[in-house]
Amino acid sequence: MQTRPLGDTGIDVSRLCLGTMTFGEQNSEAEAHEQLDRAVAFGINFIDTAEMYPVPPRAETQGRTEAYIGNWLKARGSRDDVIIASKIAGPGMDYLRGGSRLTREQIHQAVETSLQRLQTDYIDLYQLHWPDRYTNFFGRLGYEPKEEEISTSLEESLSALKELVESGKVRAIGLSNETPWGLMQSLRLAERLGLPRVASIQNPYNLLNRTFEIGLAEIAHREEVGLLAYSPLAFGVLSGKYLDGHWPPKARLTLYERFQRYNSESAAEATRAYVEIAREHGLDPAQMALAFVNSRPFLTSNIIGATTMEQLESNLASESLKLEPAVLEAIEAVHRQLPNPCP
Repeated sequence: MQTRPLGDTGIDVSRLCLGTMTFGEQNSEAEAHEQLDRAVAFGINFIDTAEMYPVPPRAETQGRTEAYIGNWLKARGSRDDVIIASKIAGPGMDYLRGGSRLTREQIHQAVETSLQRLQTDYIDLYQLHWPDRYTNFFGRLGYEPKEEEISTSLEESLSALKELVESGKVRAIGLSNETPWGLMQSLRLAERLGLPRVASIQNPYNLLNRTFEIGLAEIAHREEVGLLAYSPLAFGVLSGKYLDGHWPPKARLTLYERFQRYNSESAAEATRAYVEIAREHGLDPAQMALAFVNSRPFLTSNIIGATTMEQLESNLASESLKLEPAVLEAIEAVHRQLPNPCP
């Protein structure tokens, strides 16, 4: 398992990260622990979660994922062997603290409750899950400024995170679903005010959504704030299992109508082209899609997720897959013809 530095923190994380948002919804606690055991045995040292998990988010299940991980950490006694990343929810979760925001008070509250569920004294990487201001994320395009905007300043959020770093409850900080402006503003504030420097940015990145390359990839490279790529398989779409009207039982898009980001005619057209490339070269489509993400120079870690052990084993196998130039050239040809159908 390759490792890469997490910004300038001195922490090295595995190139594959185990995503956990199915723990507590599609996966039982026993299944979650089985996945965690297998991932660590394979060489993964990086586990990503969030206070709002599992998904789809519901008040009845909120926090269950962290609790499953906490029970696993306690049972295995291996806290210092793994890097745990979690996130505080941005605005919009009405059942979290009376309405989630990225204020100083709420950040402190969120960290305390996450530490309790995780049964640990510290979180290695703590991330702002999405911005506390009106901007483009979760597929929104066409930024339009709002004259009367209620938001929490990045300065307030970063100052609260500084307090948590200084207390030892958080080792490093990161952003998620952030824009180029938000990332550069955070770095500027850190330099000007002596606040913690952002170590990573967790944004979507896959063959159907390479918008990270437009503005953020250069920042990631020049500022050493690498990408933690989420949805590298586009909710499983890039495996090809949904093509031709197939709706596999227990699959995410079959179970939950809310996940429509990668469910469109243009997505199906591009997916079919990528699946054909994989089959022409004797590759598994899902592994090819993951290997593409693994190969990006601006990547810190690729967040894989699975609901079955078979899927997990397939995802793990992508670590050793190096795509030949002919495959990469074919992928680029499709991307030029059908660029970013699912931003």
